[in-house]
Amino acid sequence: QTLFSCLILEPPSLSMFLNTLTPKFYVALTGTSSLISGLILIFEWWYFRKYGTSFIEQVSVSHLRPLLGGVDSSSPSNSNTSNGEADSNRQSVSECKVWRNPLNLFRGAEYNRYTWVTGREPLTYYDMNLSAQDHQTFFTCDSDHLRPADAIMQKAWRERNPQARISAAHEALELEDCATAYILLAEEEATTIMEAERLFKQALKAGETCYRRSQQLQHHGTQYEAQHRRDTNVLVYIKRRLAMCSRKLGRTREAVKMMRDLMKEFPLLSMFNIHENLLESLLELQNYADVQAVLAKYDDISLPKSATICYTAALLKARAVSDKFSPEAASRRGLSTAEMNAVEAIHRAVEFNPHVPKYLLEMKSLILPPEHILKRGDSEAIAYAFFHLQHWKRVEGALNLLHCTWEGTFRMIPYPLEKGHLFYPYPICTETADRELLPMFHEVSVYPKKELPFFILFTAGLCSFTAMLALLTHQFPELMGVFAKAFLSTLFAPLNFIMEKVESILPSSLWHQLTRI
Repeated sequence: QTLFSCLILEPPSLSMFLNTLTPKFYVALTGTSSLISGLILIFEWWYFRKYGTSFIEQVSVSHLRPLLGGVDSSSPSNSNTSNGEADSNRQSVSECKVWRNPLNLFRGAEYNRYTWVTGREPLTYYDMNLSAQDHQTFFTCDSDHLRPADAIMQKAWRERNPQARISAAHEALELEDCATAYILLAEEEATTIMEAERLFKQALKAGETCYRRSQQLQHHGTQYEAQHRRDTNVLVYIKRRLAMCSRKLGRTREAVKMMRDLMKEFPLLSMFNIHENLLESLLELQNYADVQAVLAKYDDISLPKSATICYTAALLKARAVSDKFSPEAASRRGLSTAEMNAVEAIHRAVEFNPHVPKYLLEMKSLILPPEHILKRGDSEAIAYAFFHLQHWKRVEGALNLLHCTWEGTFRMIPYPLEKGHLFYPYPICTETADRELLPMFHEVSVYPKKELPFFILFTAGLCSFTAMLALLTHQFPELMGVFAKAFLSTLFAPLNFIMEKVESILPSSLWHQLTRI
């Protein structure tokens, strides 16, 4: 109130008031401004960490610009822009769809063993909840109440407690041979891959019986058709997991045969992405010709891409030149056609998922892959590198070629969130989804790196500077006065030097006339 009243006083009263102010007033004023700057800085930093943008910049763009004469919201151009933004938002949502990991591990035999050894939980609640939804979608149908064991399993898939699910599966098996009950026990109760394989073989017998029975009745009504669809999903899941058991137990050729037979028997069930399991097994056998044949079928423009497709294609092209590749020789003579094709394939793969190279080059530590992945995200990169790092190491020079060329991708796409080169712009929602899918102890890889907004940096500097001035002025008022005078004299020294030179060059009469003007 005193400061406000002084502003409306007459000039003599104002000068008198200013002369009566003590250094403590200026210290308090500087300290208050420092406190306010600090509070703004803390709020801005928290908002930026949570939402990835500056609060003040967002308010300025969203609310103040229209009030200060922004574009009319009713104009046709703005309507087209809004439609474009809506399309990009829809595309972003589709890009950020979470997919089932084709190579997901076994909970009992692998994830739980990791927890027993390390005391850490490798799966998040969000990831396990998605798995529960998948199980209810694939392994249940509306007619489950007609079969007591299936009715029990329908409740079991909804249980959150693992022990309750396992108990319900045993209860269902007491009534009859239930394929889904064996699946649950193989996934969650079995502590070794061999034990899981034994349970899946029992599930296969029960699943084939149900499948043949429902296959004969599928045309008798919608209820029987839904039951047959459920039995088909169960049978495909069991055969795929049995093939994965064979792969983990070292029977890779047997696993490849089972996967090929499964893809021939059920060619329309591409939702399980069995071809990615097949690619990994063929790479283990070093059967690169068959790998190329699978890529030719599934690396199609009409099909959704994946890190497995893009990086496997890059590995095959790198294999042709990596053993003789030298960055020094390439810089002297230029890249050959084969080397250029390999580099372009690496750039294509890195543009699709830029997180993978750091894991392949062991610049970042790997963790167990989640049960669900986000395409083009960190979760997909972990899932790919976890199984395919050994295949890159096996190809001589492949990792060296990747190390020399992968960062060149980012020069081709300087603004990845706005415009891509070979793919759609990189989705902005990957970081949020990956934080939900990956455990807390893992540092999520973020692309592109977020730069601190200018306002946060400016506020931090202003807060620190004013706080330091307030502290030094309060502790050493006389010394700070000397420093202030020395600083001002140094600041104006070049100007004084120029003025002296001007005075010495110009005639005194002309300088006098200029000063009068």
